[in-house]
Amino acid sequence: MMFVSTAMRSTASCRHCLSGRSLRCFSSTAAPTTEKSVPYTRTLKEETPQEKGPSKPLPKVADVVIIGGGSLGCQTTYHLAKMGMSNVLLLERDRLTSGTTWHTAGLLWQLRPSDVEVELLAHTRNVVSRDLQEETGLHTGWIQNGGLFIASNKQRLDEYKRLMSLGKVYGVESYVLSPSETKDLYPLMNVDDLYGTLYVPKDGTMDPAGTCTTLARAATARGATIIENCPVTGVQVRTDDLGMKRVVAVETRHGTVQATCVVNCAGAWARTLGQMAGVNVPLIAMHHAYVVTERIEGIQNMPNVRDHDASVYLRLQGDALSVGGYESNPVFWDDVSDDFSFGLFDLDWDIFTQHIEGAVNRVPVLEKTGIKSTVCGPESFTADHKPLLGEAPEVRGYFLGCGFNSAGMMLGGGCGKELAYWIIHGRPEKDMYAYDIRRFHCSLTNNNRWIRERSHESYAKNYSVVFSHDEPLAGRNMRKDPLHEVLLQQGCVFQERHGWERPGWFNPQGPAPVSTRVLDYDYYGAYGHGVHEGYTYNQLLGKEYTFNFPPHHDVIRRECLTCRNTVAVFNMSYFGKFYLVGPDARKAADWLFSADVSKPVGSTVYTCMLNQHGGTESDLTVSRIDPGLQSSPLAPKFEGDGYYLAIGGAAAQHNWCHINNVLQEKNFRCTLIDCSEDLGMISIQGPASRALLQELLDTDLSNEAFPFSTHKLVKTAGHMVRAIRLSFVGEMGWELHMPREACVPVYHAVMKAGTKHNITNAGYRSIDSLSIEKGYRHWHADLRPDDTPLEAGLAFTCKLKTSTPFLGREAVEKQKAEGVHKRLVGFTIEAKVPMFGLEAIWRNGQAVGHIRRADYGFAIDKTIAYGYLRNPIRGPVSLDFVRNGEFALERMGVLYPATAHLKSPFDADNKRVKGMY
Repeated sequence: MMFVSTAMRSTASCRHCLSGRSLRCFSSTAAPTTEKSVPYTRTLKEETPQEKGPSKPLPKVADVVIIGGGSLGCQTTYHLAKMGMSNVLLLERDRLTSGTTWHTAGLLWQLRPSDVEVELLAHTRNVVSRDLQEETGLHTGWIQNGGLFIASNKQRLDEYKRLMSLGKVYGVESYVLSPSETKDLYPLMNVDDLYGTLYVPKDGTMDPAGTCTTLARAATARGATIIENCPVTGVQVRTDDLGMKRVVAVETRHGTVQATCVVNCAGAWARTLGQMAGVNVPLIAMHHAYVVTERIEGIQNMPNVRDHDASVYLRLQGDALSVGGYESNPVFWDDVSDDFSFGLFDLDWDIFTQHIEGAVNRVPVLEKTGIKSTVCGPESFTADHKPLLGEAPEVRGYFLGCGFNSAGMMLGGGCGKELAYWIIHGRPEKDMYAYDIRRFHCSLTNNNRWIRERSHESYAKNYSVVFSHDEPLAGRNMRKDPLHEVLLQQGCVFQERHGWERPGWFNPQGPAPVSTRVLDYDYYGAYGHGVHEGYTYNQLLGKEYTFNFPPHHDVIRRECLTCRNTVAVFNMSYFGKFYLVGPDARKAADWLFSADVSKPVGSTVYTCMLNQHGGTESDLTVSRIDPGLQSSPLAPKFEGDGYYLAIGGAAAQHNWCHINNVLQEKNFRCTLIDCSEDLGMISIQGPASRALLQELLDTDLSNEAFPFSTHKLVKTAGHMVRAIRLSFVGEMGWELHMPREACVPVYHAVMKAGTKHNITNAGYRSIDSLSIEKGYRHWHADLRPDDTPLEAGLAFTCKLKTSTPFLGREAVEKQKAEGVHKRLVGFTIEAKVPMFGLEAIWRNGQAVGHIRRADYGFAIDKTIAYGYLRNPIRGPVSLDFVRNGEFALERMGVLYPATAHLKSPFDADNKRVKGMY
């Protein structure tokens, strides 16, 4: 028997012996070792080899074929069957759970820093603790022993207080405990170095075998078919008359099944399965380990523990503990074996030691406790530590349900339900954009360097405090616009959004002696990489790690107030820029866009795109254009009608897929052209913008000649540009859209002309502040696919007064007749404290919602927050419901009286964008 203390000493000795030698290779090509014991009473592996061949006859046809019998595969099969789809087939190459599910720790924590994830976790908990037992009479192995999050510093405890506030909105019972209260709850714990803990009594653990067998039993009872020992060898894809690839069949070693829908739930093997159909699956496999101790006296009935700062978890295992965590130097499993089943790797103690040290510090009795078994198996990880769900952009009918970052058991129920709904109805019920494969730009999903770097960093930072303004260090500089170097020389601190480098804010110290350049990823010093010394960008980023105002709060204040008082220039080149052109472009635009965009050429309209449930898939601007004489990125040549679409860059891939899908489904004869890389865009905003630009543009910029929401092709600095009079910040201003080669000369001309107006560069941090102050919506913050325009206060974007049909119109009309059951409302507080989102909203002493987005408004000198309110009695949320309530916002357990606003707290009459100062 090995003792924990022995493992620590052995590793220390090994480290001493290896001093001066090179570190181990960071990839593993070795085959898996002989299976070791895992901490469950049983697995689904049979002791005697089963006859080769499928466990049941293979059907000729299926409505849906799910590939992979782990947590997600079983949950998706169960939920599809429960929703009434009977001809569902699950294919597992070996036995259920044989890949990554069988050795999982099976922890379920109810609180995470995401409202959607809290809802997903709640559904999983309901399925495994209640629903399945009621349906089948079988116990899934669910154990409710509670969860305890450990805070070793104030910031961590503040994060837990934020989770506690969010939990109140969803009815999740939780308590912030003092060190002494924690000791009373968990007597074996060392609390000398604690600030406090967060205790959630109804957290627990799941048994993989018990859960998946019960799911399988419930699914087959409803008509689903589950076949084991049936490896998939191919996915047949055909190109339809519109040029779109579609799934038609699944090939196995034992026959072919005709199907138009396939779901890839293959976990660490999902990438290989994607290649069979020409689908990119951006995940990577790594070793992930834990050890199981011998019996510990007094540990019985203790809660599970997550010590985030030590990057370790302690799972109650009867009268023992499972100990695991996330290290900075995980082993990559590059050569994923196709015949790997119920297998494990040898545990690398040199890597695992940090978890032992953290565990012994937290529960000192572990130092003299034996280790019963080690469990080191494969898991799949993604670039942002979020799963991959939804229909792949490359092939219609090919869905993903993989990349769960070792959280497949706890997220499986919620994600299985959403994926099933997605397959049946074309979209999920909840806002699943953070998990949607379309969140990644197509240039990244097969970029091995980006996938590897970002997946490593996400793994290494899994237990880090979640700060609102954190940025990755990995996978940077993948997509840069023409102004990147120019702005870098002016002290720009960049943000990363789906591959793009976009301006965050500008360091007033400038480029010398301070450089804000993002360097190549150093893997935090792992795998023989040297850590970047004196890395200025990383140091500036570190100052963001606070739940108070950051040190450069005044820098952003200066950018914002300069925009409000004189003029600022924003580089917004990362925006998605599409053209919708062709004979049916007008029909397509009428159907796609909720607002009336059938305006004269030269008009620009702010609009939404909706789904069939009236939810908002996008907000964007649409400009009616004439065809160019010679095709160019600025003015394409086309026949029929044409529209220029400008869309937030982070959502561009999502929008591209949504529009193309609608065009195919409606058989519109038109083309969507992506010019995002070919065009740049700068926005000049503020009271002095007209005076500045009038010197540069060869057109009259008066209100009469160039009114708000119009555009023209004009010449400036020797280049043609498309000038659009719009604002994302609530000031008079123009956007200049231009070819790449025009960006630098036009920018320099703007800055030179703006000198007399004290022009400043400003970044997206300022846009966030200025836009929330004006009450403008941000997609996927204030406005999501599960929010309708009526709920978001954007009824004006819906052409309900016309007879023109548009996607989602029936749902919006129905909601208008019945009343909205949630409503977006703005709040201000007098206290000078920052808010970041997820704060609970209280009305007359009842929790009625939570904040989606918050920032500081420098012109009104107040914190501003927006969130959706719900009526506690489940009725409509009327305007009187808002007007007659007394509100407070809960920040980290403290209530702050708040004033509700039904109109923008800044320039409510909308005069400034019209040039009325």
